[in-house]
Amino acid sequence: MVPRGRDPRFGPEADDAGCTILHVDMDAFFASVAVRSHPELRGKPVVVGGVGPRGVVSSASYEARRFGVRSAMPTARARALCPQAIFLPVEGPAIAAASEAVMAIFRDVTPLVEPLSSDEAFLDVAGAQRLLGRPAEIARQIRARMFAEQQLTCSVGVAPTKFVAKLGSTRAKPDGMLVVPAGLVLDFLHPLPVDALWGVGERAAETLRRLGLTTVGELAQAPMGMLRRAVGEAAAAHLHELSWGRDPRRVTPEHVEKSIGAEMTFDVDVADPQVIRRSLLALAEKVGARVRAAGQVGRTVSIKVRLADFRTVNRSRTVPTSTDVAREIFEISWGLFEALGASDHIRLIGVRVEGLSAAATTSRQLSLGEPERGWREAEAAADAVAARFGGARVGPASLLGRTDLRRAENHPQRTVVPLSEPPTPS
Repeated sequence: MVPRGRDPRFGPEADDAGCTILHVDMDAFFASVAVRSHPELRGKPVVVGGVGPRGVVSSASYEARRFGVRSAMPTARARALCPQAIFLPVEGPAIAAASEAVMAIFRDVTPLVEPLSSDEAFLDVAGAQRLLGRPAEIARQIRARMFAEQQLTCSVGVAPTKFVAKLGSTRAKPDGMLVVPAGLVLDFLHPLPVDALWGVGERAAETLRRLGLTTVGELAQAPMGMLRRAVGEAAAAHLHELSWGRDPRRVTPEHVEKSIGAEMTFDVDVADPQVIRRSLLALAEKVGARVRAAGQVGRTVSIKVRLADFRTVNRSRTVPTSTDVAREIFEISWGLFEALGASDHIRLIGVRVEGLSAAATTSRQLSLGEPERGWREAEAAADAVAARFGGARVGPASLLGRTDLRRAENHPQRTVVPLSEPPTPS
Protein backbone atom coordinates (compact mmCIF):
# COMPACT_ATOMS: atom_id res chain seq x y z
CA MET A 1 0.00 0.00 0.00
CA VAL A 2 1.33 3.43 -0.92
CA PRO A 3 1.63 5.66 2.19
CA ARG A 4 -1.10 8.27 2.16
CA GLY A 5 1.33 11.18 2.35
CA ARG A 6 3.09 10.01 -0.84
CA ASP A 7 0.07 9.13 -2.95
CA PRO A 8 -0.34 12.03 -5.42
CA ARG A 9 -4.11 11.56 -5.34
CA PHE A 10 -4.02 12.80 -1.75
CA GLY A 11 -1.18 15.31 -1.99
CA PRO A 12 -1.29 19.07 -1.39
CA GLU A 13 -2.27 19.67 -5.05
CA ALA A 14 -5.19 17.22 -5.05
CA ASP A 15 -8.72 18.34 -5.95
CA ASP A 16 -10.09 20.16 -2.90
CA ALA A 17 -13.56 20.96 -4.29
CA GLY A 18 -16.08 20.54 -1.47
CA CYS A 19 -13.31 19.91 1.09
CA THR A 20 -14.21 22.79 3.37
CA ILE A 21 -13.29 21.12 6.67
CA LEU A 22 -9.73 21.51 7.96
CA HIS A 23 -8.22 19.72 10.92
CA VAL A 24 -5.09 21.52 12.10
CA ASP A 25 -2.86 19.73 14.59
CA MET A 26 0.32 21.27 15.99
CA ASP A 27 3.40 19.05 15.75
CA ALA A 28 4.72 17.77 19.11
CA PHE A 29 3.24 20.92 20.62
CA PHE A 30 4.58 20.89 24.19
CA ALA A 31 8.02 19.79 23.03
CA SER A 32 8.04 22.34 20.19
CA VAL A 33 7.16 25.18 22.59
CA ALA A 34 9.95 24.05 24.92
CA VAL A 35 12.46 23.99 22.05
CA ARG A 36 11.29 27.43 20.95
CA SER A 37 12.12 28.70 24.46
CA HIS A 38 15.47 26.87 24.38
CA PRO A 39 16.80 27.09 20.80
CA GLU A 40 19.97 25.25 21.79
CA LEU A 41 17.84 22.09 22.04
CA ARG A 42 16.76 22.20 18.39
CA GLY A 43 17.50 18.91 16.66
CA LYS A 44 17.94 17.04 19.94
CA PRO A 45 15.64 14.46 21.54
CA VAL A 46 13.42 16.42 23.95
CA VAL A 47 10.78 14.91 26.23
CA VAL A 48 8.28 17.09 28.09
CA GLY A 49 6.12 15.89 30.98
CA GLY A 50 6.37 14.72 34.55
CA VAL A 51 10.05 14.44 35.42
CA GLY A 52 9.56 12.50 38.67
CA PRO A 53 9.78 8.70 39.01
CA ARG A 54 6.05 8.41 38.32
CA GLY A 55 5.86 11.09 35.68
CA VAL A 56 4.15 10.61 32.34
CA VAL A 57 5.31 11.92 28.95
CA SER A 58 3.12 14.77 27.66
CA SER A 59 5.01 15.30 24.40
CA ALA A 60 8.20 14.18 22.69
CA SER A 61 10.12 15.76 19.84
CA TYR A 62 10.37 13.72 16.67
CA GLU A 63 14.04 13.10 17.44
CA ALA A 64 12.92 11.37 20.66
CA ARG A 65 10.12 9.50 18.92
CA ARG A 66 12.66 7.73 16.73
CA PHE A 67 13.67 5.87 19.90
CA GLY A 68 10.08 4.80 20.58
CA VAL A 69 9.17 7.54 23.07
CA ARG A 70 5.46 8.38 22.91
CA SER A 71 2.90 10.55 24.71
CA ALA A 72 1.27 8.97 27.81
CA MET A 73 4.31 6.71 28.29
CA PRO A 74 5.80 6.56 31.82
CA THR A 75 8.80 8.85 32.02
CA ALA A 76 10.88 6.00 33.45
CA ARG A 77 10.21 3.99 30.30
CA ALA A 78 11.11 6.98 28.12
CA ARG A 79 14.42 7.36 29.97
CA ALA A 80 15.20 3.70 29.35
CA LEU A 81 14.42 4.00 25.64
CA CYS A 82 16.26 7.29 25.14
CA PRO A 83 18.68 7.99 28.02
CA GLN A 84 20.34 10.81 26.04
CA ALA A 85 17.07 12.77 25.81
CA ILE A 86 16.61 16.12 27.54
CA PHE A 87 13.70 15.83 29.99
CA LEU A 88 11.80 19.04 30.79
CA PRO A 89 8.70 19.81 32.89
CA VAL A 90 5.61 21.23 31.23
CA GLU A 91 5.89 25.04 31.03
CA GLY A 92 2.25 25.91 31.77
CA PRO A 93 2.33 29.67 31.08
CA ALA A 94 4.32 29.21 27.86
CA ILE A 95 1.94 26.49 26.64
CA ALA A 96 -1.13 28.62 27.45
CA ALA A 97 0.31 31.64 25.62
CA ALA A 98 1.26 29.55 22.59
CA SER A 99 -2.18 27.93 22.50
CA GLU A 100 -3.88 31.31 22.63
CA ALA A 101 -1.73 32.55 19.73
CA VAL A 102 -2.45 29.41 17.70
CA MET A 103 -6.21 29.75 18.18
CA ALA A 104 -6.00 33.45 17.28
CA ILE A 105 -4.48 32.51 13.91
CA PHE A 106 -7.32 30.04 13.32
CA ARG A 107 -9.95 32.65 14.17
CA ASP A 108 -8.32 35.13 11.81
CA VAL A 109 -9.24 32.69 9.04
CA THR A 110 -12.80 31.82 10.09
CA PRO A 111 -15.07 32.27 13.11
CA LEU A 112 -16.05 28.60 12.75
CA VAL A 113 -13.29 27.10 14.89
CA GLU A 114 -13.89 24.09 17.14
CA PRO A 115 -10.92 23.48 19.46
CA LEU A 116 -10.38 19.87 20.48
CA SER A 117 -7.49 20.64 22.82
CA SER A 118 -4.84 23.28 23.36
CA ASP A 119 -3.10 22.38 20.10
CA GLU A 120 -5.67 21.18 17.59
CA ALA A 121 -8.96 22.33 16.09
CA PHE A 122 -11.46 21.85 13.29
CA LEU A 123 -12.06 24.80 10.98
CA ASP A 124 -14.95 25.26 8.55
CA VAL A 125 -13.54 27.46 5.77
CA ALA A 126 -16.52 27.43 3.41
CA GLY A 127 -17.20 31.10 4.08
CA ALA A 128 -13.54 32.12 3.85
CA GLN A 129 -12.90 30.94 0.29
CA ARG A 130 -14.01 34.13 -1.40
CA LEU A 131 -11.48 36.17 0.55
CA LEU A 132 -8.63 33.68 1.08
CA GLY A 133 -8.91 31.17 -1.75
CA ARG A 134 -9.53 27.44 -1.99
CA PRO A 135 -9.37 25.20 1.10
CA ALA A 136 -5.90 23.85 0.29
CA GLU A 137 -4.60 27.41 -0.21
CA ILE A 138 -6.08 28.42 3.15
CA ALA A 139 -4.31 25.46 4.75
CA ARG A 140 -1.03 26.60 3.20
CA GLN A 141 -1.55 30.11 4.56
CA ILE A 142 -2.19 28.79 8.07
CA ARG A 143 0.97 26.69 8.00
CA ALA A 144 3.05 29.61 6.70
CA ARG A 145 1.70 32.01 9.34
CA MET A 146 2.24 29.48 12.10
CA PHE A 147 5.90 29.16 11.25
CA ALA A 148 6.50 32.85 10.53
CA GLU A 149 4.70 34.20 13.61
CA GLN A 150 5.09 31.42 16.16
CA GLN A 151 8.11 29.44 14.94
CA LEU A 152 5.93 26.33 15.23
CA THR A 153 4.89 23.75 12.66
CA CYS A 154 1.53 22.09 12.17
CA SER A 155 -0.04 19.40 10.02
CA VAL A 156 -3.35 19.90 8.21
CA GLY A 157 -5.96 17.52 6.87
CA VAL A 158 -8.33 18.94 4.22
CA ALA A 159 -11.49 16.93 3.60
CA PRO A 160 -15.27 17.06 3.23
CA THR A 161 -15.90 15.77 6.80
CA LYS A 162 -14.41 16.15 10.26
CA PHE A 163 -13.55 12.48 10.64
CA VAL A 164 -11.63 12.28 7.37
CA ALA A 165 -9.92 15.63 7.94
CA LYS A 166 -8.56 14.38 11.28
CA LEU A 167 -7.28 11.20 9.67
CA GLY A 168 -5.66 13.38 7.01
CA SER A 169 -3.74 15.54 9.47
CA THR A 170 -2.51 12.43 11.31
CA ARG A 171 -1.13 10.98 8.09
CA ALA A 172 0.41 14.30 7.07
CA LYS A 173 2.63 14.49 10.17
CA PRO A 174 5.01 16.01 10.79
CA ASP A 175 4.80 19.42 9.14
CA GLY A 176 2.66 18.38 6.19
CA MET A 177 -0.70 18.75 4.48
CA LEU A 178 -2.97 16.11 3.00
CA VAL A 179 -6.08 16.70 0.88
CA VAL A 180 -8.68 13.93 0.63
CA PRO A 181 -10.84 14.71 -2.43
CA ALA A 182 -14.57 14.25 -1.92
CA GLY A 183 -14.72 11.65 -4.69
CA LEU A 184 -11.85 9.60 -3.26
CA VAL A 185 -12.88 9.33 0.39
CA LEU A 186 -13.46 5.58 0.21
CA ASP A 187 -10.19 5.04 -1.69
CA PHE A 188 -8.48 6.81 1.22
CA LEU A 189 -10.43 5.13 4.02
CA HIS A 190 -10.81 1.49 3.04
CA PRO A 191 -7.11 0.46 2.98
CA LEU A 192 -6.55 1.90 6.49
CA PRO A 193 -6.28 -0.41 9.52
CA VAL A 194 -9.53 -0.88 11.38
CA ASP A 195 -8.22 0.93 14.48
CA ALA A 196 -8.07 4.17 12.45
CA LEU A 197 -11.81 4.52 13.08
CA TRP A 198 -12.92 6.67 16.01
CA GLY A 199 -14.16 4.44 18.78
CA VAL A 200 -11.94 1.44 17.96
CA GLY A 201 -9.50 0.99 20.81
CA GLU A 202 -7.15 -1.91 21.43
CA ARG A 203 -9.87 -4.26 22.71
CA ALA A 204 -12.34 -3.52 19.93
CA ALA A 205 -9.59 -3.78 17.30
CA GLU A 206 -8.56 -7.20 18.63
CA THR A 207 -12.21 -8.36 18.62
CA LEU A 208 -12.65 -7.21 15.02
CA ARG A 209 -9.36 -8.77 13.91
CA ARG A 210 -10.46 -12.12 15.35
CA LEU A 211 -13.43 -11.88 12.98
CA GLY A 212 -11.06 -11.27 10.07
CA LEU A 213 -11.80 -7.54 9.89
CA THR A 214 -8.37 -5.91 9.69
CA THR A 215 -9.08 -2.94 7.42
CA VAL A 216 -11.77 -0.27 7.27
CA GLY A 217 -12.89 -1.67 3.91
CA GLU A 218 -13.41 -5.14 5.36
CA LEU A 219 -15.44 -3.68 8.21
CA ALA A 220 -17.55 -1.68 5.70
CA GLN A 221 -18.50 -4.90 3.91
CA ALA A 222 -19.18 -6.90 7.10
CA PRO A 223 -22.78 -7.91 7.87
CA MET A 224 -24.37 -5.65 10.47
CA GLY A 225 -25.40 -8.66 12.52
CA MET A 226 -21.77 -9.68 12.89
CA LEU A 227 -20.79 -6.17 13.97
CA ARG A 228 -23.63 -5.96 16.50
CA ARG A 229 -22.59 -9.22 18.11
CA ALA A 230 -18.97 -8.10 18.23
CA VAL A 231 -19.23 -4.54 19.54
CA GLY A 232 -22.88 -3.87 20.38
CA GLU A 233 -25.76 -2.10 18.65
CA ALA A 234 -24.68 1.55 19.02
CA ALA A 235 -20.99 0.98 18.24
CA ALA A 236 -21.81 -1.17 15.24
CA ALA A 237 -23.99 1.55 13.69
CA HIS A 238 -21.34 4.20 14.45
CA LEU A 239 -18.47 2.22 12.91
CA HIS A 240 -20.50 1.23 9.86
CA GLU A 241 -21.29 4.87 9.08
CA LEU A 242 -17.67 5.97 9.52
CA SER A 243 -16.38 3.10 7.38
CA TRP A 244 -18.42 4.51 4.49
CA GLY A 245 -17.13 8.01 5.11
CA ARG A 246 -20.39 9.33 6.51
CA ASP A 247 -19.94 11.95 9.23
CA PRO A 248 -22.69 14.62 9.31
CA ARG A 249 -21.30 16.56 12.28
CA ARG A 250 -20.69 20.24 11.71
CA VAL A 251 -17.91 22.39 13.14
CA THR A 252 -19.27 23.77 16.41
CA PRO A 253 -17.44 26.93 17.53
CA GLU A 254 -18.76 27.03 21.10
CA HIS A 255 -17.32 24.29 23.24
CA VAL A 256 -19.01 24.05 26.62
CA GLU A 257 -16.84 22.53 29.32
CA LYS A 258 -18.63 19.79 31.25
CA SER A 259 -16.11 19.78 34.07
CA ILE A 260 -12.78 21.30 35.09
CA GLY A 261 -10.28 19.44 37.24
CA ALA A 262 -6.68 18.75 38.17
CA GLU A 263 -4.82 15.85 39.74
CA MET A 264 -1.35 14.97 40.96
CA THR A 265 0.59 11.72 41.21
CA PHE A 266 2.89 11.49 44.23
CA ASP A 267 6.52 10.50 43.64
CA VAL A 268 6.21 8.22 46.68
CA ASP A 269 2.96 6.73 48.05
CA VAL A 270 1.57 9.00 50.78
CA ALA A 271 -0.32 8.20 53.98
CA ASP A 272 0.20 11.44 55.94
CA PRO A 273 -3.18 13.28 56.18
CA GLN A 274 -1.44 16.65 56.33
CA VAL A 275 0.31 15.99 53.03
CA ILE A 276 -3.03 14.98 51.51
CA ARG A 277 -4.67 18.10 52.96
CA ARG A 278 -2.00 20.39 51.46
CA SER A 279 -2.26 18.58 48.14
CA LEU A 280 -6.03 18.97 48.04
CA LEU A 281 -5.66 22.67 48.84
CA ALA A 282 -3.14 23.14 46.00
CA LEU A 283 -5.46 21.29 43.59
CA ALA A 284 -8.49 23.31 44.73
CA GLU A 285 -6.53 26.53 44.15
CA LYS A 286 -5.64 25.41 40.63
CA VAL A 287 -9.18 24.22 39.80
CA GLY A 288 -10.79 27.36 41.24
CA ALA A 289 -8.54 29.57 39.12
CA ARG A 290 -9.38 27.55 36.00
CA VAL A 291 -13.12 27.69 36.69
CA ARG A 292 -12.99 31.47 37.16
CA ALA A 293 -10.84 31.90 34.04
CA ALA A 294 -13.48 30.00 32.06
CA GLY A 295 -16.24 32.26 33.40
CA GLN A 296 -17.99 29.26 34.96
CA VAL A 297 -19.34 28.11 38.31
CA GLY A 298 -20.19 24.57 39.36
CA ARG A 299 -22.50 22.78 41.77
CA THR A 300 -20.71 19.45 42.11
CA VAL A 301 -17.24 18.86 43.55
CA SER A 302 -15.64 15.45 43.19
CA ILE A 303 -12.40 13.85 44.29
CA LYS A 304 -10.45 10.98 42.79
CA VAL A 305 -8.19 8.86 45.00
CA ARG A 306 -5.94 6.14 43.58
CA LEU A 307 -4.49 3.80 46.18
CA ALA A 308 -1.08 2.15 46.13
CA ASP A 309 -2.61 -1.06 44.70
CA PHE A 310 -4.11 1.00 41.83
CA ARG A 311 -7.67 0.78 43.09
CA THR A 312 -9.40 4.08 42.29
CA VAL A 313 -12.17 5.61 44.41
CA ASN A 314 -14.34 8.55 43.30
CA ARG A 315 -16.62 10.57 45.56
CA SER A 316 -18.70 13.68 44.84
CA ARG A 317 -21.01 16.13 46.54
CA THR A 318 -23.55 18.47 44.97
CA VAL A 319 -24.23 21.71 46.84
CA PRO A 320 -27.27 24.02 46.58
CA THR A 321 -25.28 27.01 45.34
CA SER A 322 -22.79 26.98 42.47
CA THR A 323 -19.25 28.09 43.29
CA ASP A 324 -15.97 29.11 41.74
CA VAL A 325 -14.23 29.73 45.07
CA ALA A 326 -11.14 27.61 45.75
CA ARG A 327 -11.73 27.79 49.50
CA GLU A 328 -15.20 26.25 49.13
CA ILE A 329 -13.92 23.66 46.64
CA PHE A 330 -11.20 22.69 49.12
CA GLU A 331 -13.57 22.38 52.09
CA ILE A 332 -15.89 20.09 50.13
CA SER A 333 -12.94 18.05 48.81
CA TRP A 334 -11.43 17.63 52.27
CA GLY A 335 -14.80 16.61 53.69
CA LEU A 336 -15.16 13.98 50.96
CA PHE A 337 -11.68 12.66 51.67
CA GLU A 338 -12.24 12.49 55.43
CA ALA A 339 -15.50 10.61 54.84
CA LEU A 340 -13.58 7.98 52.88
CA GLY A 341 -11.61 7.04 55.98
CA ALA A 342 -8.79 5.93 53.70
CA SER A 343 -5.98 4.31 55.70
CA ASP A 344 -4.01 2.90 52.75
CA HIS A 345 -1.12 4.66 51.08
CA ILE A 346 -2.22 6.95 48.26
CA ARG A 347 -0.65 7.15 44.82
CA LEU A 348 -2.75 9.87 43.15
CA ILE A 349 -5.35 12.43 44.16
CA GLY A 350 -7.53 14.72 42.06
CA VAL A 351 -10.20 17.42 42.40
CA ARG A 352 -12.88 18.27 39.85
CA VAL A 353 -15.77 20.74 39.59
CA GLU A 354 -18.76 19.56 37.56
CA GLY A 355 -22.25 20.77 36.70
CA LEU A 356 -20.84 23.95 35.21
CA SER A 357 -22.86 26.98 34.17
CA ALA A 358 -21.99 30.52 33.11
CA ALA A 359 -21.04 32.63 36.12
CA ALA A 360 -22.59 35.73 34.58
CA THR A 361 -26.05 34.18 34.41
CA THR A 362 -25.99 32.03 37.56
CA SER A 363 -27.37 33.64 40.68
CA ARG A 364 -25.79 32.99 44.05
CA GLN A 365 -27.57 33.13 47.39
CA LEU A 366 -25.48 34.32 50.35
CA SER A 367 -25.51 32.02 53.36
CA LEU A 368 -26.88 33.36 56.65
CA GLY A 369 -24.19 35.45 58.33
CA GLU A 370 -21.84 35.31 55.32
CA PRO A 371 -20.10 38.64 54.60
CA GLU A 372 -20.90 40.25 51.28
CA ARG A 373 -17.20 40.33 50.43
CA GLY A 374 -14.63 37.73 51.41
CA TRP A 375 -12.95 34.69 49.78
CA ARG A 376 -14.48 35.27 46.35
CA GLU A 377 -13.15 38.82 46.19
CA ALA A 378 -9.78 37.80 47.62
CA GLU A 379 -9.36 35.10 45.00
CA ALA A 380 -10.47 37.44 42.21
CA ALA A 381 -7.81 39.89 43.39
CA ALA A 382 -5.27 37.05 43.40
CA ASP A 383 -6.25 36.22 39.81
CA ALA A 384 -5.59 39.82 38.81
CA VAL A 385 -2.19 39.81 40.52
CA ALA A 386 -1.27 36.48 38.93
CA ALA A 387 -2.28 37.74 35.49
CA ARG A 388 0.00 40.73 35.88
CA PHE A 389 2.97 39.35 37.80
CA GLY A 390 2.79 35.57 37.40
CA GLY A 391 1.00 32.71 39.10
CA ALA A 392 3.40 32.33 42.05
CA ARG A 393 2.74 35.78 43.50
CA VAL A 394 -0.27 34.99 45.67
CA GLY A 395 -1.20 31.85 47.54
CA PRO A 396 -2.39 30.32 50.82
CA ALA A 397 0.24 30.43 53.58
CA SER A 398 -0.39 26.77 54.39
CA LEU A 399 1.09 25.81 51.02
CA LEU A 400 4.41 27.41 51.99
CA GLY A 401 7.15 25.81 54.03
CA ARG A 402 9.04 27.75 56.66
CA THR A 403 11.72 28.78 54.17
CA ASP A 404 9.02 29.96 51.78
CA LEU A 405 7.34 31.95 54.52
CA ARG A 406 10.55 33.76 55.44
CA ARG A 407 11.16 34.50 51.78
CA ALA A 408 7.59 35.76 51.34
CA GLU A 409 7.81 38.02 54.38
CA ASN A 410 10.89 39.68 52.90
CA HIS A 411 9.58 39.80 49.33
CA PRO A 412 7.53 42.91 48.48
CA GLN A 413 5.75 41.19 45.59
CA ARG A 414 4.66 38.08 47.47
CA THR A 415 1.30 38.02 49.24
CA VAL A 416 0.61 35.41 51.92
CA VAL A 417 -3.06 34.59 52.44
CA PRO A 418 -3.82 32.67 55.68
CA LEU A 419 -6.02 29.62 55.18
CA SER A 420 -8.12 30.16 58.26
CA GLU A 421 -9.96 33.32 57.21
CA PRO A 422 -10.28 35.65 54.22
CA PRO A 423 -8.57 39.03 54.22
CA THR A 424 -10.77 41.87 55.41
CA PRO A 425 -11.94 43.90 52.41
CA SER A 426 -10.93 47.56 52.45
